[in-house]
Amino acid sequence: MSASSGSDNLVRAVNVTKSFGSHEVLKGVDLEVDPREVVCLLGPSGSGKTTFLRLINQMETLTGGRIWVAGELIGIEDRKGKLHVRKDKDIARQRSRIGMVFQRFNLFPHMTAVGNVMEAPVKVKGTDRQTAKREALDLLDLVGLAERANFYPSQLSGGQQQRVAIARALAMKPELMLFDEPTSALDPELVGEVLGVMRNLAQEGTTMIVVTHEMGFAREVADRVVFMDQGVVVEEGPPKAVLLNPREDRTKAFLSRVKHQAEAEAQHDAELMKSLSTPGG
Repeated sequence: MSASSGSDNLVRAVNVTKSFGSHEVLKGVDLEVDPREVVCLLGPSGSGKTTFLRLINQMETLTGGRIWVAGELIGIEDRKGKLHVRKDKDIARQRSRIGMVFQRFNLFPHMTAVGNVMEAPVKVKGTDRQTAKREALDLLDLVGLAERANFYPSQLSGGQQQRVAIARALAMKPELMLFDEPTSALDPELVGEVLGVMRNLAQEGTTMIVVTHEMGFAREVADRVVFMDQGVVVEEGPPKAVLLNPREDRTKAFLSRVKHQAEAEAQHDAELMKSLSTPGG
């Protein structure tokens, strides 16, 4: 197999497999993502979505298959027809082209918001501190946190911390942004502010792969939805086709469960509000 992807895709995964011991998490995943495209990965817990993102960002190593990012084979390289594992420095160079936002914000608690955002450009890219700070302040403004630049993580809400984490990922000027359920650790009232930032990034043409359970976001923002289950891609297509008219039984069952769960949560919230507004409630 050639070391060059031979395509214009920003991401190309071919027959990707990943096992942890005897447990096979991914069982031959093929996926292509074009520049400026937003792809949402949906599926039940344990379907392999997060593992797939971690493979793209080389936080895990492939068991089998190949992944290219921007036409370059990740993790391994072709030297005179033989494949070799890339050196750590080369892996770090590849990884610097990819921004990743996790469920947990993982901010440095001893650094302010602006300090968190400027850290990687200074330490990894060698950007001078003055330039890095100016760019970091611009990014905090982009995510609506200019006035919180000198606040520490402990002084910020969960939604604000996650927006700082997005700014931090953008500070390396990545070609690709990966989001691993970025709103799952947030209180419901804070979810919208993070999705709003992601929606703006999508409108600006940022290439994004998003693992999410936010069906509204997937329906509105994604160019393509990919449903995964038990380590394989079950179905993919435009959001309206997959979410409103799925072909596969597994997709239908998953969406039905998500719908029922959302309805149950809405009913619980309504009953709670009613009890709070009732005298003596």
